[in-house]
Amino acid sequence: MSITILFSYVFLGLTLAAPIGPVNSARLDKGIRNGFWHAWVVGAGSMIADAVFMLLVYVGMVQFLNIPAVQIFLWLFGGFILIYSGIESMISVKSYSFESIRKKDSLTKCFFTGFIMSISSPLSILFWLGIYGSILAKTASENGTGDLLVYSSMIFLGLTIWDVFVALLTTSLKKYFNSNVLIAVSILSGLSLIGFGAYFGYQGIMELFS
Repeated sequence: MSITILFSYVFLGLTLAAPIGPVNSARLDKGIRNGFWHAWVVGAGSMIADAVFMLLVYVGMVQFLNIPAVQIFLWLFGGFILIYSGIESMISVKSYSFESIRKKDSLTKCFFTGFIMSISSPLSILFWLGIYGSILAKTASENGTGDLLVYSSMIFLGLTIWDVFVALLTTSLKKYFNSNVLIAVSILSGLSLIGFGAYFGYQGIMELFS
């Protein structure tokens, strides 16, 4: 087993986690408002959802998710979740008090925020069941199936590294922010989530009427 191959799978995990998207928007928002553990838990929830997708690939559920009706539901449901979360994030700024922000969100709520955003995201589904499934097939054909669990673990290591990095980043930035900056971050995060949600909803509607 080559170190280079293992590193490439760690890098794949980082590549999956790093782009600006719904989960990273929520992770930054929760982390800056509440601290390290809240940002980390959002990412942990997202990674549990990723694990579910990986399991689906292993048990061969790709065919089921290729059904048009299932795809339409995922687009529309994912859009609803993101728009709801974005509106909630923006509405909550009215009650902001800089001193009390740390108490605002529970770790359980942050965990399920990350989990639901990932498990309902068509983009996550397309990656894990499409790209990841193809990568596994290629790896199995070239190296056999014995090391697939190791390679998958390396992907998760990449996801974990990014999660810890963002959590540390938000914690270090928080001390430089006042309540106005936190409000601006929450509004931008909310707008980002609404934007992604609108895109998902649009795709679902287009699929529905095509």
